Amino acid sequence: MMITPRYIHTMARYNAWQNRSIFGAADGLTDEMRKLDRGGFFGSIHRTLCHLLWGDTLWMSRIDDWQASEVGLAESPDLIGEWGVLVEARARADERILDWAEQASAEDIRGDLRWFSLSLGREMSVPWDICITHFFNHQTHHRGQVHAMLTAAGAEPADTDLIFMPEAEP
Repeated sequence: MMITPRYIHTMARYNAWQNRSIFGAADGLTDEMRKLDRGGFFGSIHRTLCHLLWGDTLWMSRIDDWQASEVGLAESPDLIGEWGVLVEARARADERILDWAEQASAEDIRGDLRWFSLSLGREMSVPWDICITHFFNHQTHHRGQVHAMLTAAGAEPADTDLIFMPEAEP
C-alpha cells in the first residue's frame, strides 16, 4: 500500500467535516442524552467521542510529536467530562490534524513507524502508510458508532459519504 499526501489531506478534511457534523448533531441533545448508555462499545455518545479524541491524540503523538494523553485505553471514555470542554478539544485537535496533513510529504510517510505499545507491551514497527490509514479508519469506525447512536436518539447528523464532502470549508 502506498498512500499519498493528497490522501492524507483529503482524509484530514473528511475527519474535520464529519466531526463538525457529529458534534453539531450531538450539541442538540441534552447532556443526559449524550451520556446515556446506548449499548455502544464505549456505552454513550459522549464516552465514544472521548475515546475517539484520545485515540487521535495517541496516534498524533506517534506521528507528529503531540503530547500523549496521560490516561490509557481503559480510561479513554472518561477523558473529558464536560461537553463544552470536549467540543473545544475536538475542534483544536482537528485543526492540528489539518495543519499536519497540509505539511505531509511523500518522504514523511516512507519506511516504518516505530513505537512502544503499552496495550501489547512490546515494541512495534509498522509501515507509515498502514499506520496513517489505520488512524483515519479508526476515526471513521467510531464516528459510525456515534452516528448510529445519534440517529437512534432522534438527532440528524449530516451525510457521511466522502464523495459528498464540500470542496471548500464554510
